[in-house]
Amino acid sequence: MTNTFSEQLLERRLSLSDLVQDLKADGHLTDEDLIRIGLSSKVKVHPLVFLADQNLPDAATPGAYLTMDRLLAWLGSKVGQAVYRIDPLKINVTAVSDVMSKAFAERHHILALEVNDGDVVIASAEPFMRSWESNLEHVLRKPIRRVLADPQEILRHTADFYNMAVSVRGARSNDRPAGPAGLGNLEQMLEIGSNNEPDANDQHIVKIVDWLLQYAFEQRASDIHIEPRRDVGNVRFRIDGVLHSVYELPAQVCAAVSSRVKILGRMDVAEKRRPQDGRLKTRTPNGSEVELRLSTLPTAFGEKLVMRIFDPDLMQRSFEQLGLADADLQHWQDMTSCGHGIVLVTGPTGSGKTTTLYSTLRQLAKPEVNVCTIEDPIEMVEGAFNQMQVNHSINLDFSTGVRALMRQDPDIIMVGEIRDLETANMAIQAALTGHLVLSTLHTNDSPSSISRLLELGAPAYLIRATVRGIMSQRLVRILCPHCKAFGELDLDAWQQLTQPWDVTPPAQIARPVGCHKCRETGYQGRQGIYEVLVNSRTVQEQIMPQLDTQKIRAIAMAEGMQTLRLSGAARVARGETTIEEVMRVAPQMDT
Repeated sequence: MTNTFSEQLLERRLSLSDLVQDLKADGHLTDEDLIRIGLSSKVKVHPLVFLADQNLPDAATPGAYLTMDRLLAWLGSKVGQAVYRIDPLKINVTAVSDVMSKAFAERHHILALEVNDGDVVIASAEPFMRSWESNLEHVLRKPIRRVLADPQEILRHTADFYNMAVSVRGARSNDRPAGPAGLGNLEQMLEIGSNNEPDANDQHIVKIVDWLLQYAFEQRASDIHIEPRRDVGNVRFRIDGVLHSVYELPAQVCAAVSSRVKILGRMDVAEKRRPQDGRLKTRTPNGSEVELRLSTLPTAFGEKLVMRIFDPDLMQRSFEQLGLADADLQHWQDMTSCGHGIVLVTGPTGSGKTTTLYSTLRQLAKPEVNVCTIEDPIEMVEGAFNQMQVNHSINLDFSTGVRALMRQDPDIIMVGEIRDLETANMAIQAALTGHLVLSTLHTNDSPSSISRLLELGAPAYLIRATVRGIMSQRLVRILCPHCKAFGELDLDAWQQLTQPWDVTPPAQIARPVGCHKCRETGYQGRQGIYEVLVNSRTVQEQIMPQLDTQKIRAIAMAEGMQTLRLSGAARVARGETTIEEVMRVAPQMDT
């Protein structure tokens, strides 16, 4: 170490003057930068935050700027401490909040991040403050490993972690049976495992629910899972299609959290033996309105709750933003602008079918057109068309709903899913009488959707006459534009992805690296890969009771259809995703 930091390791806080002088000595700042900073001015924030906010160019690296990441990396090399990017999804909040009190953490501006068998990792933005180390090591009876972190992140996560821990402890303390010495009588002790959960309207439970929702919005989660186990309840977020464990709640607190959400969703709180559905609206930290679809499921240890988050901004995206472009987009628009017939979207749960259908309906819903839907449940309330929800308790299913919609003078009908022959027949009848019908099927690819309709019992000649086309889709994670790196192609992996077709390999492909903007995953957001089958005259000739899906696939590909894997391979070649990601979501077709 050199310059100011090498003089002596005194117990002192970082100062702006010391930082600036050392940055200049190391060639990162110029004399003009020093004048711009104005050392005479008093800084009310941490000097690292102040410098990062100045957006100063890094004189040592042309084209780069002294961001917080660069400043921390430089400071870490000067003081011999590693830089730690705080990812709350990877931190055991319960464990780290037990390391020290909130008052101790705030007083010394530190935060515990990991509790390992051999040491405890503590983050700080003040590398020369050491007075707290010996006291903490004495209490923990473990060595401390210090790391550097963004002072703003330390401040924010200290508040988040300890507020959540305090709420959980508070809710748990309210879950004690009354009686002598706080133990309660035998009857109360027997009830504690089932009925003695905290009040769902308790202020601590309210805070836990609010924290989980806001945290999910910040992390771009699409689903929140609250899963009861024997002793604890697991909270998991699905982010970019992958589940991440977030928190462990005591069993009784977990049950109270589920009850609180059920109250917000106007569900039957007392009924825990049967599945229920509900919905609620709330707001994100930036003030935008978000709708959540709720679903409960009785399990061995209590009710499992899943909250699916529907972002209205996602529904407003164009087809190009969703990943549907070029020839596939043209085929899709040709099929849906026909005015009559059946257009199907296929794929597993969570593959983006609803978003595609809503985006399509929003484009088709002109003032002179009557658009009606029958859904189970209504995914997103939309003012541009008329929506009806399936209600099995009054025998209102898809087929009954389509029959009712036919008497409403519709131009376009959207059926949530074709599950049985009666619904398929109603969709076919609606198409034959001049309506455009959009619906979904759960099949692996586009050609097998025709086979599924035949298996349901729909006549082949009616499928030939009514189906305009089928689009199968999946969602792949897109590489983070801030950190992805390009490298050599693994030719064997490329051939495994594109077999049995001969596709020219790209010169290089991108790979995930990981940065703070993508939470070290290397991916940020998802887009679709598509397989669009147009029911052309040559394809229609192959639709018969003894269907050969491979022959239909071959004909469709000769007419320009790309399989899901080939669509994904094109994204790999453009440096948008990886071979592993496409192979993870796209099925291997029979050759």
